[in-house]
Amino acid sequence: MELKFDTEKEYAVVLEGGGAKGAYEIGVWKALEEAGVKYNAVAGTSVGALNGAMMAMRQLDKAVELWENITFSQVFDVDDEQMRRLYSGDFQGLEAKTLWKDVVEAVKGGGLDIEPLRKLVNETVSEEKIRASDVELFLVTYSLTEKKELDLNAKGLPDGKLAEMLLTSAYLPLFRREKVDGKEYMDGSVQNLVPLNCLLQRGYRDIIVIRVFGLGVEKWVKIPKDAEITTIAPRKKLGGILQFDSEQSRKDMQLGYFDARRMLYGLAGETYYIDQKWDEKRAYLILKTLAENFCWNRKKGRPFTLREINEEILPRLAKKVRAKEGDYHKVLTGLLERAAEEAGMPVFQITTEEELLRAAFAEIVKIFRRLKT
Repeated sequence: MELKFDTEKEYAVVLEGGGAKGAYEIGVWKALEEAGVKYNAVAGTSVGALNGAMMAMRQLDKAVELWENITFSQVFDVDDEQMRRLYSGDFQGLEAKTLWKDVVEAVKGGGLDIEPLRKLVNETVSEEKIRASDVELFLVTYSLTEKKELDLNAKGLPDGKLAEMLLTSAYLPLFRREKVDGKEYMDGSVQNLVPLNCLLQRGYRDIIVIRVFGLGVEKWVKIPKDAEITTIAPRKKLGGILQFDSEQSRKDMQLGYFDARRMLYGLAGETYYIDQKWDEKRAYLILKTLAENFCWNRKKGRPFTLREINEEILPRLAKKVRAKEGDYHKVLTGLLERAAEEAGMPVFQITTEEELLRAAFAEIVKIFRRLKT
């Protein structure tokens, strides 16, 4: 594969807020590191701020280990097994009365007890390393006391306050909030879910935005003409915002890793990751050959003519695989993905058109045989 991304530049990275969906961001980071992409600034909201702190410390291995082994009880005071049953839909083994009682008590107490998250942040984040880092870290939180968004430079915070302010950025509405120096805060996502403006207003222009589609307000930002924004976002649904489960986190990290590679190497595909080797002409010839061999005009009792293939069969195929009519690259890609999915082929691998064609050929034939008049 050929890297399609400019690794000579230094980039700034935006990390969206989204609770447990933040595992996806770590998968993206891993792919960027492997490709040699350099970064010198990170801006994050909520979990994005916490992940950003690890990026500023340049501790990818530590971040991967944390998310691979994350549990509900590392974030808030709950029973892991009960929460896993709740998210998996195993209501038979769920102690509903106990869970409901815990929820009621949490609400009465001002929200879910996140003392475990406080401990995790204190154990994970090194203020000393962040202050000494060559990476600038910016975080967004919301001051309920002052009724305004705060865009903070981590290195400009008073000594000993970084961990506390990172935590305030992640104060989801369901969490029990502790005051900091007499002020009350809330998750920065309520005002700025994707803090792109934090970097643009400081002069950064080469920016990678990592989306997870969390809950919050996505602030409108005017993009300067000289800015180059690259966005990496999931095309599949991630886990829930509060689904701090190691199994789900690993899935989300894997998706982030491969989605980043799609961007880095210009891979085709919506679901699969295809390293295209064939040009438009070859794609058309493959489609035409398949139609000639496996489509039959039942009304006229003969194969379809070339005109019928071009005017009827291929447009019908394009509609079936949701590709633009006449864009034979995309029609072929859509066909290969549909066939691969029906054949049960694994998604998380990088493959070529020829490899997919061979592996899912039987399903491809079935699709063409269904394109009848």
